[in-house]
Amino acid sequence: MTEGQKIERSIITTYRKGIWSRFVKGVKEYALVEEGDKIAVCISGGKDSMLLAKCMQELQRHGEKKFGLEFLVMDPGYAPENRALIESNAALLEVPVHIFETQIFDAVTMVEKNPCYLCARMRRGYLYEEAARLGCNKIALGHHFDDVIETLLMGMLYSGQIQGMPPKLWSTNHPGMQLIRPLYYVHEQDIVNWKNYNGLRFLRCACKFTERCETKEEDSKRLEMKRLIAELKKTNPNVDISIFRAAYNVHVDTLIEYESGGERHDFLSRYKPKK
Repeated sequence: MTEGQKIERSIITTYRKGIWSRFVKGVKEYALVEEGDKIAVCISGGKDSMLLAKCMQELQRHGEKKFGLEFLVMDPGYAPENRALIESNAALLEVPVHIFETQIFDAVTMVEKNPCYLCARMRRGYLYEEAARLGCNKIALGHHFDDVIETLLMGMLYSGQIQGMPPKLWSTNHPGMQLIRPLYYVHEQDIVNWKNYNGLRFLRCACKFTERCETKEEDSKRLEMKRLIAELKKTNPNVDISIFRAAYNVHVDTLIEYESGGERHDFLSRYKPKK
């Protein structure tokens, strides 16, 4: 058994409950993978997307649905050592990656306002285009349970909105393409445990902007949400579950205003006299 096969096997043995079972639950509950799909698994080089690639491989081999896979790595202008790390991890984990190059980092480096937002949108667009070129109808991203609840909290606390991160959605700019998030139920700590158990080292954010930016990662809003949740868990160990479940239990009639299908619904127009 190769080292890559041992690492792969740990997903369905040592981490069967924390990773594999939750991965399968999300795929089945939200019908993320369907017969005849061709799915582009988007690999950034981080722990989440690499784990996703291995889970999707295992599902393809032993799942009920027959579907195809492509493993996309977009090089937006990585330093040589960062690209080399992605390639070496892909070889170790036996993931046949398809690498294509863009110049996104150069394009956003000089942008002063919201460079990370612009970078993310450009990356997503390039991934959709390359996936479509390869005949795929879906792209799969490595967002997990913690990303879901952190996004919900950040929207409320910093953007004044309640906006979730759905398990799948249709692309607005690429007709017929869908985005899926198969790690929807997988907790980040279980991914970290899997990584450490197998002695793996993955790429973190390696863009040129953050390399020269004085703002450290510790000051990021997402890390602030992680710390907030960790503090709340000291008195309520299940607070993360409650935040996650809140997106399933939205009582629309109690909201002041909401948007659905691109249409705004204000409070007074819905406030009808009782008969």
